Amino acid sequence: MKLCADKLREIDEIQEYHQQKMIKAFQNAGVRESYFSGTTGYGYDDFGRDALDRVYAFVFDAEDALVRHNFVSGTHALTVALFGMLRPKDTMLSVTGMPYDTIRSAIGIEGDYPGSLKDFGINFEMTELLPNGEPDFCKIEKDILQKKPKMVYIQRSRGYSLRRSLTWRDIKRICDISKKASPISIIMLDNCYGEFTEKVEPLSVGVDIMAGSLIKNPGGGISPTGGYIAGRSDLVEMCAYRLTTPGTGKEIGATLGVLREMFMGAYHAPHVTGEALKTAVFAAALFELLGFETNPKYSDDRADIIQLIKLGSEEKLISFCGGIQSGSAVDSFVQPTPSDMPGYESQVIMAAGAFTMGSSIELSADAPLREPYAVWLQGGLNFHGGKLGIMLAADKVMKNL
Repeated sequence: MKLCADKLREIDEIQEYHQQKMIKAFQNAGVRESYFSGTTGYGYDDFGRDALDRVYAFVFDAEDALVRHNFVSGTHALTVALFGMLRPKDTMLSVTGMPYDTIRSAIGIEGDYPGSLKDFGINFEMTELLPNGEPDFCKIEKDILQKKPKMVYIQRSRGYSLRRSLTWRDIKRICDISKKASPISIIMLDNCYGEFTEKVEPLSVGVDIMAGSLIKNPGGGISPTGGYIAGRSDLVEMCAYRLTTPGTGKEIGATLGVLREMFMGAYHAPHVTGEALKTAVFAAALFELLGFETNPKYSDDRADIIQLIKLGSEEKLISFCGGIQSGSAVDSFVQPTPSDMPGYESQVIMAAGAFTMGSSIELSADAPLREPYAVWLQGGLNFHGGKLGIMLAADKVMKNL
Protein backbone atom coordinates (compact mmCIF):
# COMPACT_ATOMS: atom_id res chain seq x y z
CA MET A 1 0.00 0.00 0.00
CA LYS A 2 2.91 2.36 0.72
CA LEU A 3 4.45 1.47 -2.64
CA CYS A 4 1.38 2.45 -4.67
CA ALA A 5 0.06 5.31 -2.49
CA ASP A 6 0.94 8.07 -4.98
CA LYS A 7 -0.75 6.24 -7.84
CA LEU A 8 -3.89 5.69 -5.75
CA ARG A 9 -4.06 9.44 -5.09
CA GLU A 10 -3.83 10.11 -8.85
CA ILE A 11 -6.77 7.77 -9.40
CA ASP A 12 -8.76 9.67 -6.74
CA GLU A 13 -8.34 12.83 -8.84
CA ILE A 14 -9.56 11.06 -11.99
CA GLN A 15 -12.56 9.67 -10.09
CA GLU A 16 -13.54 13.08 -8.80
CA TYR A 17 -13.15 14.72 -12.22
CA HIS A 18 -15.39 12.20 -13.97
CA GLN A 19 -17.93 12.10 -11.11
CA GLN A 20 -18.43 15.84 -11.34
CA LYS A 21 -18.72 15.61 -15.11
CA MET A 22 -21.29 12.81 -14.77
CA ILE A 23 -23.43 14.88 -12.40
CA LYS A 24 -23.29 17.77 -14.88
CA ALA A 25 -24.38 15.39 -17.64
CA PHE A 26 -27.42 14.32 -15.59
CA GLN A 27 -28.30 17.94 -14.89
CA ASN A 28 -27.92 19.01 -18.51
CA ALA A 29 -30.12 16.10 -19.63
CA GLY A 30 -32.81 17.11 -17.12
CA VAL A 31 -32.92 13.64 -15.58
CA ARG A 32 -35.98 13.20 -13.34
CA GLU A 33 -37.53 10.34 -11.41
CA SER A 34 -40.27 9.81 -13.98
CA TYR A 35 -37.63 8.85 -16.57
CA PHE A 36 -36.91 5.60 -14.72
CA SER A 37 -40.24 3.88 -15.44
CA GLY A 38 -39.51 2.69 -19.00
CA THR A 39 -41.83 1.90 -21.90
CA THR A 40 -43.29 -1.11 -23.70
CA GLY A 41 -44.17 -1.98 -27.28
CA TYR A 42 -42.52 0.30 -29.82
CA GLY A 43 -41.19 2.62 -27.14
CA TYR A 44 -42.29 5.83 -28.86
CA ASP A 45 -41.57 9.04 -26.92
CA ASP A 46 -39.41 7.33 -24.33
CA PHE A 47 -38.00 10.44 -22.69
CA GLY A 48 -35.85 8.43 -20.29
CA ARG A 49 -34.16 6.55 -23.14
CA ASP A 50 -33.46 9.82 -24.94
CA ALA A 51 -32.10 11.45 -21.77
CA LEU A 52 -29.76 8.51 -21.18
CA ASP A 53 -28.37 9.00 -24.69
CA ARG A 54 -27.72 12.66 -23.85
CA VAL A 55 -25.95 11.72 -20.60
CA TYR A 56 -23.54 9.40 -22.39
CA ALA A 57 -23.00 11.88 -25.21
CA PHE A 58 -21.96 14.57 -22.71
CA VAL A 59 -19.59 12.46 -20.62
CA PHE A 60 -17.89 11.05 -23.73
CA ASP A 61 -17.67 14.45 -25.51
CA ALA A 62 -19.81 13.04 -28.34
CA GLU A 63 -22.33 14.69 -30.63
CA ASP A 64 -24.74 11.82 -30.04
CA ALA A 65 -24.95 8.41 -28.38
CA LEU A 66 -26.96 5.21 -28.70
CA VAL A 67 -27.29 3.46 -25.32
CA ARG A 68 -29.49 0.36 -25.28
CA HIS A 69 -30.11 -2.64 -23.06
CA ASN A 70 -30.59 -4.82 -26.15
CA PHE A 71 -26.92 -4.66 -27.06
CA VAL A 72 -26.15 -8.14 -25.76
CA SER A 73 -22.39 -7.52 -25.37
CA GLY A 74 -19.61 -5.13 -26.24
CA THR A 75 -18.88 -7.28 -29.29
CA HIS A 76 -22.50 -6.84 -30.39
CA ALA A 77 -22.25 -3.04 -30.07
CA LEU A 78 -19.03 -3.07 -32.10
CA THR A 79 -20.59 -5.36 -34.72
CA VAL A 80 -23.66 -3.13 -35.08
CA ALA A 81 -21.34 -0.16 -35.61
CA LEU A 82 -19.25 -1.99 -38.21
CA PHE A 83 -22.27 -3.15 -40.19
CA GLY A 84 -23.91 0.24 -39.78
CA MET A 85 -21.07 2.09 -41.48
CA LEU A 86 -19.34 -0.37 -43.83
CA ARG A 87 -20.63 -1.42 -47.24
CA PRO A 88 -19.58 -4.09 -49.80
CA LYS A 89 -16.10 -3.45 -51.25
CA ASP A 90 -15.21 -1.11 -48.37
CA THR A 91 -11.97 -1.75 -46.48
CA MET A 92 -11.60 -1.90 -42.72
CA LEU A 93 -7.99 -1.35 -41.63
CA SER A 94 -7.09 -2.41 -38.10
CA VAL A 95 -4.02 -0.34 -37.20
CA THR A 96 -3.44 -1.99 -33.80
CA GLY A 97 -2.80 -5.52 -35.01
CA MET A 98 -5.16 -8.44 -34.67
CA PRO A 99 -8.47 -7.48 -33.04
CA TYR A 100 -9.80 -9.16 -29.90
CA ASP A 101 -10.86 -12.82 -30.18
CA THR A 102 -14.64 -12.43 -30.06
CA ILE A 103 -14.89 -9.82 -32.85
CA ARG A 104 -12.87 -11.92 -35.33
CA SER A 105 -15.79 -14.15 -36.31
CA ALA A 106 -17.96 -11.08 -36.98
CA ILE A 107 -15.27 -9.66 -39.24
CA GLY A 108 -14.65 -13.02 -40.90
CA ILE A 109 -11.03 -13.47 -39.83
CA GLU A 110 -11.72 -16.74 -38.02
CA GLY A 111 -14.39 -19.34 -38.72
CA ASP A 112 -16.65 -19.31 -41.73
CA TYR A 113 -19.86 -17.92 -40.32
CA PRO A 114 -22.61 -16.68 -42.63
CA GLY A 115 -23.34 -13.00 -42.11
CA SER A 116 -19.78 -11.85 -41.34
CA LEU A 117 -18.29 -8.71 -42.89
CA LYS A 118 -16.30 -10.99 -45.19
CA ASP A 119 -19.54 -12.67 -46.28
CA PHE A 120 -20.81 -9.24 -47.37
CA GLY A 121 -17.70 -8.47 -49.40
CA ILE A 122 -16.10 -6.10 -46.91
CA ASN A 123 -12.31 -6.29 -46.90
CA PHE A 124 -10.21 -6.56 -43.77
CA GLU A 125 -6.60 -5.34 -43.66
CA MET A 126 -4.25 -5.09 -40.71
CA THR A 127 -1.17 -3.13 -39.71
CA GLU A 128 1.02 -5.32 -37.54
CA LEU A 129 2.38 -4.03 -34.26
CA LEU A 130 6.11 -3.62 -33.78
CA PRO A 131 7.96 -6.56 -32.19
CA ASN A 132 7.80 -4.75 -28.82
CA GLY A 133 4.00 -4.50 -29.07
CA GLU A 134 3.91 -0.78 -29.82
CA PRO A 135 1.90 0.69 -32.71
CA ASP A 136 4.02 1.02 -35.86
CA PHE A 137 3.17 4.65 -36.60
CA CYS A 138 5.28 4.82 -39.77
CA LYS A 139 3.61 1.70 -41.20
CA ILE A 140 0.19 2.97 -40.13
CA GLU A 141 0.72 6.15 -42.13
CA LYS A 142 1.98 4.18 -45.14
CA ASP A 143 -0.96 1.74 -45.05
CA ILE A 144 -3.58 4.46 -44.73
CA LEU A 145 -2.02 6.42 -47.60
CA GLN A 146 -1.90 3.34 -49.79
CA LYS A 147 -5.24 1.72 -48.98
CA LYS A 148 -7.42 4.80 -48.27
CA PRO A 149 -9.69 2.59 -46.12
CA LYS A 150 -13.31 3.40 -45.40
CA MET A 151 -12.53 2.74 -41.73
CA VAL A 152 -9.43 3.00 -39.57
CA TYR A 153 -10.06 0.69 -36.62
CA ILE A 154 -8.30 1.10 -33.25
CA GLN A 155 -8.51 -1.29 -30.31
CA ARG A 156 -7.72 0.61 -27.14
CA SER A 157 -7.31 -2.32 -24.78
CA ARG A 158 -4.77 -5.13 -25.07
CA GLY A 159 -7.26 -8.02 -25.35
CA TYR A 160 -5.45 -11.36 -24.94
CA SER A 161 -2.19 -9.87 -26.15
CA LEU A 162 0.91 -8.77 -24.27
CA ARG A 163 1.00 -5.26 -25.68
CA ARG A 164 0.15 -2.29 -23.50
CA SER A 165 -3.19 -0.57 -23.83
CA LEU A 166 -3.33 2.74 -25.69
CA THR A 167 -3.43 6.06 -23.86
CA TRP A 168 -5.31 9.04 -25.24
CA ARG A 169 -1.96 10.37 -26.53
CA ASP A 170 -1.40 7.19 -28.57
CA ILE A 171 -4.93 7.42 -29.94
CA LYS A 172 -4.46 11.10 -30.82
CA ARG A 173 -1.26 10.32 -32.72
CA ILE A 174 -3.04 7.65 -34.79
CA CYS A 175 -5.95 10.02 -35.45
CA ASP A 176 -3.62 12.82 -36.55
CA ILE A 177 -1.86 10.44 -38.95
CA SER A 178 -5.15 9.14 -40.33
CA LYS A 179 -6.79 12.52 -40.85
CA LYS A 180 -3.74 13.77 -42.70
CA ALA A 181 -3.29 10.65 -44.83
CA SER A 182 -6.99 10.01 -45.57
CA PRO A 183 -9.40 12.68 -44.27
CA ILE A 184 -12.47 10.75 -45.44
CA SER A 185 -11.67 7.58 -43.48
CA ILE A 186 -13.89 6.94 -40.45
CA ILE A 187 -11.84 6.44 -37.28
CA MET A 188 -13.53 3.90 -35.04
CA LEU A 189 -12.38 2.89 -31.55
CA ASP A 190 -13.11 -0.25 -29.57
CA ASN A 191 -13.30 1.54 -26.21
CA CYS A 192 -14.02 -1.52 -24.04
CA TYR A 193 -12.36 -1.35 -20.59
CA GLY A 194 -11.08 2.21 -21.21
CA GLU A 195 -13.99 4.41 -20.12
CA PHE A 196 -13.27 6.90 -17.27
CA THR A 197 -9.66 5.78 -16.85
CA GLU A 198 -8.17 9.04 -18.17
CA LYS A 199 -9.46 12.60 -18.11
CA VAL A 200 -9.18 13.07 -21.89
CA GLU A 201 -11.83 11.34 -24.03
CA PRO A 202 -10.88 9.70 -27.36
CA LEU A 203 -13.67 11.58 -29.16
CA SER A 204 -11.92 14.83 -28.20
CA VAL A 205 -8.67 13.88 -29.95
CA GLY A 206 -9.92 12.72 -33.35
CA VAL A 207 -11.91 9.49 -32.95
CA ASP A 208 -15.15 9.67 -34.96
CA ILE A 209 -17.10 6.89 -33.24
CA MET A 210 -16.57 4.36 -30.47
CA ALA A 211 -18.43 1.55 -28.76
CA GLY A 212 -18.37 -0.45 -25.55
CA SER A 213 -20.24 -2.60 -23.05
CA LEU A 214 -22.37 -1.62 -20.06
CA ILE A 215 -21.24 -4.66 -18.07
CA LYS A 216 -17.78 -3.14 -18.12
CA ASN A 217 -16.81 0.35 -16.89
CA PRO A 218 -19.77 2.52 -17.98
CA GLY A 219 -22.44 0.34 -16.36
CA GLY A 220 -20.97 0.88 -12.92
CA GLY A 221 -21.62 -2.71 -11.87
CA ILE A 222 -25.35 -1.94 -11.74
CA SER A 223 -26.57 -1.96 -15.33
CA PRO A 224 -27.77 -5.55 -15.91
CA THR A 225 -26.81 -5.65 -19.59
CA GLY A 226 -26.37 -3.39 -22.60
CA GLY A 227 -23.89 -1.40 -24.61
CA TYR A 228 -23.32 1.98 -26.22
CA ILE A 229 -22.16 3.64 -29.41
CA ALA A 230 -21.09 7.29 -29.25
CA GLY A 231 -19.58 9.81 -31.64
CA ARG A 232 -20.51 11.87 -34.68
CA SER A 233 -24.26 12.26 -34.98
CA ASP A 234 -24.41 11.13 -38.63
CA LEU A 235 -22.49 7.96 -37.84
CA VAL A 236 -24.54 7.19 -34.72
CA GLU A 237 -27.68 7.52 -36.86
CA MET A 238 -26.32 4.97 -39.35
CA CYS A 239 -25.61 2.57 -36.47
CA ALA A 240 -29.12 3.10 -35.09
CA TYR A 241 -30.57 2.18 -38.49
CA ARG A 242 -28.64 -1.08 -38.28
CA LEU A 243 -29.77 -1.80 -34.71
CA THR A 244 -33.46 -1.24 -35.53
CA THR A 245 -34.51 -0.36 -39.10
CA PRO A 246 -33.62 2.32 -41.65
CA GLY A 247 -35.96 5.23 -41.04
CA THR A 248 -36.82 4.43 -37.43
CA GLY A 249 -33.37 4.22 -35.84
CA LYS A 250 -33.30 5.71 -32.33
CA GLU A 251 -37.00 6.59 -32.34
CA ILE A 252 -38.16 3.14 -31.29
CA GLY A 253 -37.11 0.53 -28.78
CA ALA A 254 -38.94 -0.13 -25.53
CA THR A 255 -36.82 0.15 -22.39
CA LEU A 256 -39.09 -2.09 -20.29
CA GLY A 257 -37.91 -1.86 -16.67
CA VAL A 258 -34.16 -1.33 -16.97
CA LEU A 259 -33.75 2.45 -17.16
CA ARG A 260 -33.39 2.96 -13.41
CA GLU A 261 -30.44 0.53 -13.30
CA MET A 262 -28.90 2.02 -16.45
CA PHE A 263 -29.06 5.57 -15.06
CA MET A 264 -27.81 4.47 -11.65
CA GLY A 265 -25.02 2.48 -13.26
CA ALA A 266 -23.91 5.47 -15.28
CA TYR A 267 -23.94 7.65 -12.16
CA HIS A 268 -21.73 5.21 -10.24
CA ALA A 269 -19.46 4.36 -13.20
CA PRO A 270 -16.68 6.95 -12.60
CA HIS A 271 -16.26 5.88 -8.97
CA VAL A 272 -16.48 2.14 -9.65
CA THR A 273 -13.99 2.41 -12.52
CA GLY A 274 -11.58 4.16 -10.16
CA GLU A 275 -11.99 1.36 -7.61
CA ALA A 276 -11.14 -1.16 -10.34
CA LEU A 277 -8.06 0.89 -11.27
CA LYS A 278 -6.92 0.92 -7.65
CA THR A 279 -7.37 -2.84 -7.45
CA ALA A 280 -5.23 -3.27 -10.56
CA VAL A 281 -2.49 -0.99 -9.20
CA PHE A 282 -2.43 -2.91 -5.90
CA ALA A 283 -2.25 -6.23 -7.76
CA ALA A 284 0.70 -5.02 -9.82
CA ALA A 285 2.54 -3.72 -6.75
CA LEU A 286 2.03 -6.93 -4.77
CA PHE A 287 3.00 -9.31 -7.56
CA GLU A 288 6.04 -7.23 -8.49
CA LEU A 289 7.19 -7.54 -4.87
CA LEU A 290 6.66 -11.31 -5.18
CA GLY A 291 8.92 -11.43 -8.26
CA PHE A 292 6.41 -11.72 -11.10
CA GLU A 293 6.38 -9.71 -14.33
CA THR A 294 3.41 -7.36 -14.65
CA ASN A 295 2.07 -5.09 -17.36
CA PRO A 296 1.45 -2.30 -16.69
CA LYS A 297 3.78 -1.80 -13.75
CA TYR A 298 2.16 -0.42 -10.61
CA SER A 299 3.70 3.01 -11.28
CA ASP A 300 2.73 3.22 -14.98
CA ASP A 301 -0.03 5.38 -16.40
CA ARG A 302 -3.15 3.36 -17.23
CA ALA A 303 -5.56 3.50 -20.15
CA ASP A 304 -7.87 0.67 -19.09
CA ILE A 305 -8.75 -1.43 -16.05
CA ILE A 306 -6.88 -4.56 -17.17
CA GLN A 307 -3.83 -5.84 -15.30
CA LEU A 308 -1.66 -8.52 -16.89
CA ILE A 309 0.42 -10.79 -14.63
CA LYS A 310 2.74 -13.42 -16.11
CA LEU A 311 2.49 -16.45 -13.86
CA GLY A 312 4.65 -18.84 -15.88
CA SER A 313 2.76 -22.11 -15.52
CA GLU A 314 -0.67 -23.65 -15.91
CA GLU A 315 -0.72 -24.61 -12.23
CA LYS A 316 -0.07 -21.06 -11.02
CA LEU A 317 -2.64 -19.71 -13.47
CA ILE A 318 -5.35 -22.04 -12.15
CA SER A 319 -4.31 -21.26 -8.56
CA PHE A 320 -4.54 -17.51 -9.15
CA CYS A 321 -8.05 -17.78 -10.59
CA GLY A 322 -9.04 -20.00 -7.69
CA GLY A 323 -7.87 -17.31 -5.28
CA ILE A 324 -9.84 -14.59 -7.04
CA GLN A 325 -12.94 -16.80 -6.94
CA SER A 326 -12.50 -17.53 -3.23
CA GLY A 327 -12.51 -13.81 -2.48
CA SER A 328 -15.84 -13.21 -4.19
CA ALA A 329 -19.10 -12.49 -2.39
CA VAL A 330 -20.95 -14.67 -4.91
CA ASP A 331 -20.00 -18.28 -5.78
CA SER A 332 -16.92 -18.18 -3.56
CA PHE A 333 -17.05 -21.99 -3.20
CA VAL A 334 -16.66 -22.62 -6.95
CA GLN A 335 -13.35 -23.89 -8.36
CA PRO A 336 -12.61 -22.31 -11.79
CA THR A 337 -11.83 -24.95 -14.43
CA PRO A 338 -10.37 -24.47 -17.93
CA SER A 339 -12.90 -25.14 -20.71
CA ASP A 340 -13.79 -24.39 -24.31
CA MET A 341 -15.53 -21.04 -24.80
CA PRO A 342 -17.43 -19.69 -27.85
CA GLY A 343 -15.31 -17.19 -29.74
CA TYR A 344 -11.96 -18.39 -28.33
CA GLU A 345 -9.43 -20.69 -30.01
CA SER A 346 -7.76 -21.90 -26.80
CA GLN A 347 -9.29 -23.28 -23.64
CA VAL A 348 -10.07 -20.45 -21.25
CA ILE A 349 -10.22 -20.25 -17.48
CA MET A 350 -12.41 -17.60 -15.90
CA ALA A 351 -12.90 -16.55 -12.29
CA ALA A 352 -15.81 -14.31 -11.44
CA GLY A 353 -18.14 -14.26 -8.48
CA ALA A 354 -20.36 -11.64 -10.03
CA PHE A 355 -23.79 -10.19 -9.34
CA THR A 356 -24.15 -9.77 -13.13
CA MET A 357 -23.09 -12.72 -15.27
CA GLY A 358 -19.95 -11.93 -17.25
CA SER A 359 -19.54 -8.49 -15.71
CA SER A 360 -15.87 -7.56 -16.00
CA ILE A 361 -16.17 -4.37 -13.95
CA GLU A 362 -16.62 -6.77 -11.03
CA LEU A 363 -13.44 -8.45 -9.79
CA SER A 364 -12.65 -11.16 -12.29
CA ALA A 365 -9.73 -12.88 -13.97
CA ASP A 366 -9.48 -14.87 -17.15
CA ALA A 367 -6.84 -16.30 -19.42
CA PRO A 368 -6.35 -18.66 -22.34
CA LEU A 369 -4.30 -21.72 -21.41
CA ARG A 370 -1.27 -21.01 -23.54
CA GLU A 371 2.21 -19.57 -23.13
CA PRO A 372 3.29 -17.49 -21.27
CA TYR A 373 0.43 -18.43 -18.91
CA ALA A 374 -0.44 -14.83 -18.22
CA VAL A 375 -3.64 -13.87 -16.44
CA TRP A 376 -5.75 -10.85 -17.32
CA LEU A 377 -7.23 -9.34 -14.18
CA GLN A 378 -9.90 -6.66 -14.19
CA GLY A 379 -12.61 -5.06 -12.12
CA GLY A 380 -13.43 -4.55 -8.48
CA LEU A 381 -16.65 -2.81 -7.41
CA ASN A 382 -14.81 -1.48 -4.37
CA PHE A 383 -11.12 -1.40 -3.60
CA HIS A 384 -11.37 -3.09 -0.20
CA GLY A 385 -13.02 -6.18 -1.67
CA GLY A 386 -10.69 -6.15 -4.65
CA LYS A 387 -7.62 -5.99 -2.42
CA LEU A 388 -8.82 -9.02 -0.45
CA GLY A 389 -9.28 -11.04 -3.66
CA ILE A 390 -5.78 -10.15 -4.84
CA MET A 391 -4.20 -11.21 -1.54
CA LEU A 392 -6.04 -14.54 -1.61
CA ALA A 393 -4.88 -15.11 -5.20
CA ALA A 394 -1.28 -14.31 -4.23
CA ASP A 395 -1.49 -16.72 -1.30
CA LYS A 396 -2.63 -19.61 -3.52
CA VAL A 397 0.02 -18.87 -6.16
CA MET A 398 2.85 -18.76 -3.61
CA LYS A 399 1.76 -22.10 -2.19
CA ASN A 400 2.26 -23.56 -5.69
CA LEU A 401 5.89 -22.44 -6.03
